[in-house]
Amino acid sequence: MGTVTSLEGHRLARRSRGASGRVAPPRATLFFDLASPYTYLAAERADRLFARLEWVPASADALHAAELTEQGMRDVRERALLLGLPFVWPEERPPAVRGAMRVASLAAERGCGAAFVLAASRLAFCGGFDVDDPEILAEAAAAAGIGLGETLAAAGDVGRDGPIEEAGRMLLAAGASRLPALRVGRTLFCGEDRLHEAAAARAAG
Repeated sequence: MGTVTSLEGHRLARRSRGASGRVAPPRATLFFDLASPYTYLAAERADRLFARLEWVPASADALHAAELTEQGMRDVRERALLLGLPFVWPEERPPAVRGAMRVASLAAERGCGAAFVLAASRLAFCGGFDVDDPEILAEAAAAAGIGLGETLAAAGDVGRDGPIEEAGRMLLAAGASRLPALRVGRTLFCGEDRLHEAAAARAAG
């Protein structure tokens, strides 16, 4: 007697395959907080390493992360130097980013999260600018194709804070200890120094 094939299983398998007939790579999501300099260090590489990467703003406060010490600040500079990236501390440490995070949530909804995060994090940690300043925020949003009116409306929308904080709590419950964090399929990789490990895991399927 031949083997009976489940039609539903066959349909699911077909949906998971790309045009080439290969199984599609697992979904990859990058959780970030614009207040963290490590988001800047990650953003410069993440978009190149991962096709169709989903960008999700998440509050690092929910992870109860320790305050950045003098040694921690030196570690950030050394890491930037190792990666060959320019680095400047904003005057406020950590920088105020509540408005910028709200705009980041809008950018993520529109599929232009990468462009916004790259622009905002460069302005903060490469230029030392206050990304919550309306003019600076508008510049970052323009790089993502978001207009001034929409930017200012999103920056003042307190309703966006809930999902951002909830994303942080979800990560804490999943065992995350720091941001950025990359979820590949069901596996969570915490820290920008694990980007290549996460990319390898995604490539392996």
